[in-house]
Amino acid sequence: MKAVQVMSYGAADVLRVNDVDRPAPRAGEVLVAVEASSVNGHDVIVRAGELKMVSGRRFPIGTGLDFAGTVAATGADVAGYRVGDRVWGMVHPRQRHSVAGAAEYVVVSADRIAHAPADLSSVEAAALVVAGSTALIALRDSVRIKAGERVLVRGAAGGVGTAAVQLAHAMGGHVTALARDRHAELLTDLGADEVLDYRSTTSDRIGPFDVIVDTVGTELHCYRRRLTKGGRMVTVALSPSALAAIAVSSVHSSRRIRTFSANPETPVLRDVAGQVDSGALRPVVDSVYPLADIAAAHQAFERGGVVGKHVVTVPRSSL
Repeated sequence: MKAVQVMSYGAADVLRVNDVDRPAPRAGEVLVAVEASSVNGHDVIVRAGELKMVSGRRFPIGTGLDFAGTVAATGADVAGYRVGDRVWGMVHPRQRHSVAGAAEYVVVSADRIAHAPADLSSVEAAALVVAGSTALIALRDSVRIKAGERVLVRGAAGGVGTAAVQLAHAMGGHVTALARDRHAELLTDLGADEVLDYRSTTSDRIGPFDVIVDTVGTELHCYRRRLTKGGRMVTVALSPSALAAIAVSSVHSSRRIRTFSANPETPVLRDVAGQVDSGALRPVVDSVYPLADIAAAHQAFERGGVVGKHVVTVPRSSL
């Protein structure tokens, strides 16, 4: 089968589409015939060598954190899935994989997948696995948003940002989206009550907010000051500067900056599917690339300016 692998740490041109043996599921595992995978920040920083403590120095390394496709086979002791079922899921972000989601087939533990929403194509589903899960965990579990609260979403046009705007709106928040002004129409349609251009809006001129969801990772200390008493802030962008701001904020009790590493298992994936089924959440796809052009998808991600997600498809003819 074909699988995209990192052959050495570096820029996007270290990615190769290699011929590898198709894996077989063991007990408790599922083999998924992948139809689509998205490009995530995790994929890019692993490829660049910024997570060597996790990925190690043995090559090749698989890429593609998430996937959507159909069940091709199940190992022993797997219940609830049959061959042909449409599923979505995610490989474990803190484990090394020689083959991951950007491949014709991937093997994962059955507790890392769920049935995909019936009304989504595989491209649309792949765009929501990480983005939807991250936004849901951030709002529901990390900052515990309440109806009527004022919410700021930084980086609102990205994958997690577009999902956070929708979910915050669905949960009763008054949503301010910080993005480029050219994305105002889309973000308003997704549920934002106000859209501000981040290039001309400084932190000291907005707010205060009860909840801040950050996907950018810069100037966190400035935005933390815009929290109300008892306000909560969470960031999903773990840059060195973000980690420093998180550490400093820990002395501020409830106004500390929260963070987490999204690692959704079946219950969260089911909850995201429920949000899709209820109409509260829909995918936003920026562009679609064939598997052979995954390097171009990584390059587009790194250039920034994305609206939603870059998705990589696995041609059905190759399965």
